[in-house]
Amino acid sequence: MNKYGHLKSGTDVRGVAVGANITLTDEAVRAISSAFVKWLSNKSGKTAFKIAVGNDSRISAQRILNCVKEGILSSGSDLVYTGLSSTPSMFILLKKSDMRCDASVMITASHLPYDRNGLKFFTPDGGLDSPDIDEILSIADSGDFLSGSGNYSEKQFMDEYSDLLVDTVRKSCLSDTPLKGKRIIVDAGNGAGGFFTEKVLKPLGADTSGSQFLEPDGYFPNHIPNPEDKNAIDSLAKAVHKYGADLGIIFDTDVDRAGAVDASGKEINRNRLIAMLSAILLKDKKGVIVTDSVTSDGLNSFIASLGGKHLRYMRGYKNVINKCKELNADGIYSPLAIETSGHAAFMENYFLDDGAYVITKLLISLANLKDGEKLTDLIAGLPEPVESDEVRISFSEPDNFREKGASVIKDIEKLVKEDKLLRLSSDNFEGVRVNFCKGEGDGWFLLRMSLHDPVMPINLESSSSGGNKIIAEKLLYMLSRYTFLNTENLYKYIHN
Repeated sequence: MNKYGHLKSGTDVRGVAVGANITLTDEAVRAISSAFVKWLSNKSGKTAFKIAVGNDSRISAQRILNCVKEGILSSGSDLVYTGLSSTPSMFILLKKSDMRCDASVMITASHLPYDRNGLKFFTPDGGLDSPDIDEILSIADSGDFLSGSGNYSEKQFMDEYSDLLVDTVRKSCLSDTPLKGKRIIVDAGNGAGGFFTEKVLKPLGADTSGSQFLEPDGYFPNHIPNPEDKNAIDSLAKAVHKYGADLGIIFDTDVDRAGAVDASGKEINRNRLIAMLSAILLKDKKGVIVTDSVTSDGLNSFIASLGGKHLRYMRGYKNVINKCKELNADGIYSPLAIETSGHAAFMENYFLDDGAYVITKLLISLANLKDGEKLTDLIAGLPEPVESDEVRISFSEPDNFREKGASVIKDIEKLVKEDKLLRLSSDNFEGVRVNFCKGEGDGWFLLRMSLHDPVMPINLESSSSGGNKIIAEKLLYMLSRYTFLNTENLYKYIHN
């Protein structure tokens, strides 16, 4: 592995950017930024580019920006700084802005703690894939960069991006102020999503009083800016109750993910969010909804009841998006790729995972409700599990953990095939998913490898109270033979 390989995180570059143990150093950021320019040159044959750069609210943003600036300008390319931006806007500007940029870089580490930061890269074809990041890091390690003297300028794009969202809702609702009479609360978690109140909701006529944590603050003092975080959702639900809102909206730090809370305070997240977006899309045209591997059996049957097809695929939002693109390229209509984490990419929006665009789809449905109707009526037929949990076990001997994990999964598949009470899931692309009949747990577990870490996440779901622990006990017995696994967390889950 080259000296910057440890900074790879899926399809991004991420590291510690604050404190005594910084890994995303000035040297690394300069080298990787220069390498991105060289990578663009290798792909296009050109030697100079115009590259847009934006950032979220993290406290290390200015330091990282300065280093990105040095790397790009010293490679002979121009840099346009867009200021505080959302990650999706950095791609949309390549499609719809008059800046005429060739590529863009977003300085963000999504929902990770305040001391982390990173780089996300876009071309007009979309976000880079994992092999692209490998190439860039290899170039950074080699030091084989272009040289020159580029120009620096500043131009924000968020107003224009917001106008595009507003226009989407207005055209769909045939009204300039379709949200008039609706109170909608935004929780931006002190990330980059505060723009949504003033620049999207208010122009559409919504009352946004009660919105919270809109001011950018890279320490994230109120809660983690993560739609999956229970404290964050609970905080939003309290605000919805307090102000009698019709809808609550929550974004992650860089606004590529979103979640919501309905008027009763119940979250629209994970399987519920996937179900709602599926109901909206499949009403117009039947097709395939591509999700990650941990979605529920109830979601599967719900999508089928809408006349659609549900394809569970591998975790990793780029994996899900690429599968959706592949289906469409093969002539199979697939309008949505979405992870339970909230990454959702619509075919109609360039397959871009954009939390703000997700919310526009909910706003259109909210605006079009008739008297007495509720947004959650869209998912009234969704069967929901009684229990749903995740437990993560680690490797006590982390050497060659991927090979060890693969052997565990293979062994469990063999054990299940020999047990008449258990059944392997037929629609699983990742790890091992095992179904348990009623009386034996009444649900399933999915054991898989983490995308990045020496960890095996276990997802559990049951339609019966206490079913998850029954399933977990059987899985713990299966795992007890592996001395290189630390199953303490699974044991605690069962006995707490």
